[in-house]
Amino acid sequence: MSEQAGRRRRGGGGAARRAARTAVSFETAQYIQRNIPNLEVLNDEALEIIEHNAETVLEEIGVNFVNNPAALDLLRDAGAMIEGERVRFPRGLARQLCQTAPGQFTQHARNPERSVVIGDGSLVLAPVYGPPFVHDAAGGRRYATIEDFRNFVKLGYMSKWLHHSGGTVCEPTDVAVNKRHLDMIHAHMTLSDKPFMGSVTEPSRAQDSVDMCEILFGKDFIQQNTVMTSLININSPLTFDDVMMGSLEVYARNNQACIISPFIVGGAMSPVSVVGTLTQVLAETMAGVAYSQLIRKGAPVIMGAFVTSIDMNSGAPTFGTPEAAQVTYGAGQLARRLGLPYRSSGGFTGSKLPDAQAGYESANSLNMGLLSGVNFMLHACGWLEGGLVSSYEKFVMDADQLGALHKMAAGISADDNAQALDAIREVGPGGHYLGCAHTQANFQTAFWRSDVLDYKPFETWAEEGSRDTMALASARVQKMLADFVAPAIDPAVAEELAAYVASKKASMPDAFS
Repeated sequence: MSEQAGRRRRGGGGAARRAARTAVSFETAQYIQRNIPNLEVLNDEALEIIEHNAETVLEEIGVNFVNNPAALDLLRDAGAMIEGERVRFPRGLARQLCQTAPGQFTQHARNPERSVVIGDGSLVLAPVYGPPFVHDAAGGRRYATIEDFRNFVKLGYMSKWLHHSGGTVCEPTDVAVNKRHLDMIHAHMTLSDKPFMGSVTEPSRAQDSVDMCEILFGKDFIQQNTVMTSLININSPLTFDDVMMGSLEVYARNNQACIISPFIVGGAMSPVSVVGTLTQVLAETMAGVAYSQLIRKGAPVIMGAFVTSIDMNSGAPTFGTPEAAQVTYGAGQLARRLGLPYRSSGGFTGSKLPDAQAGYESANSLNMGLLSGVNFMLHACGWLEGGLVSSYEKFVMDADQLGALHKMAAGISADDNAQALDAIREVGPGGHYLGCAHTQANFQTAFWRSDVLDYKPFETWAEEGSRDTMALASARVQKMLADFVAPAIDPAVAEELAAYVASKKASMPDAFS
């Protein structure tokens, strides 16, 4: 980044201010700040048993750090016992190392009004992550392209109840594997001004993400502030691979946040029991968080728990189940006792279409996220077919329903207006409230209303084509994409970002593996 470019960003620019005045701005709700209690399903005795057993796992069984000699040296110097690639933590060591991780942090967006606080009582909602396929009403199921990726970023930017642009909202299979991360990060930076995630598929790609953020935010700024939150999956059970850990090292070294998340399919990657799964989840996350703090004390991290169960007949993952909910609630309690922000839940479903199955499973999963104290919810909208598909229609259906989570999280007011005694006096026995002063003063905000679902009389619905929810959502997708206007960005910054992407792409041949 040139010194001249750095000055432009610090002082602003006339071109950027003129662009901001003419840009279309879409309303975005602030991240959720809960005014309701968390649902706690485990008593203190059960929590202490799980914590004790997790320490036993780390001390007696250990975890593997594979193909990463430098990590083994760092862990050995910190007091861990190393045997080959197996790492065993003396009882209490991992928890002690975790203590330098912050309990909450701010992820800055390039639009400061859309920065988010992650931790304590907050809930930040981010879209689906990782599917190689997309689905829409017109084209059905197909491999995702970079055009699809950009469309989902646009939809996320325009979704009121979505606070975060996410990361790999779909995998653009028409771009080389070693280059697509550049296009994805560039799309998040230029087509949205919400916070976003970095690349983790190879450590050099994580470094590219950091380098691009230095252009967007300034090098000094990102060393002192968090501008990316990225997903580091643990290869459950108990394995930390060199690719994920290499990306974690890049981000932690540069003060960028990592979600350290076991990938749990109960019965396949963890025990079938809730307490056994929670024991493994806690052991894995403590080991990962401890390692991040050895890279840089105070590096921001989120304790993650992606949890689903397995259908013992077919072997397929299942979603929205009571067992997954119990693990999600319990992991939230463990995260709070560890003093870390918590990631879990999402709009999960195994359905192939945005149908009744998708609705039931996603509603169960979203509500458990709200009630379990999740602070960062990935996959909050757009998830279909067990995470293999990003669905256009389900994206807007889910994003709409996130408004209900905001309403629930706000809690119940008992102030004078909420008590409504004047309204009860005014109407009296046998009357109605439609025209009373209290209703007239409050009707616009009293009830949450969907922007997608149909509330019309049957006759009107029939005259308009008898459209089901998928058809209504499809129409909304088309309108949102047609109305999209990119948020303003300093032209000099945009030029430097485009030049960086072009230069990096030109420096290497395409690779598709």
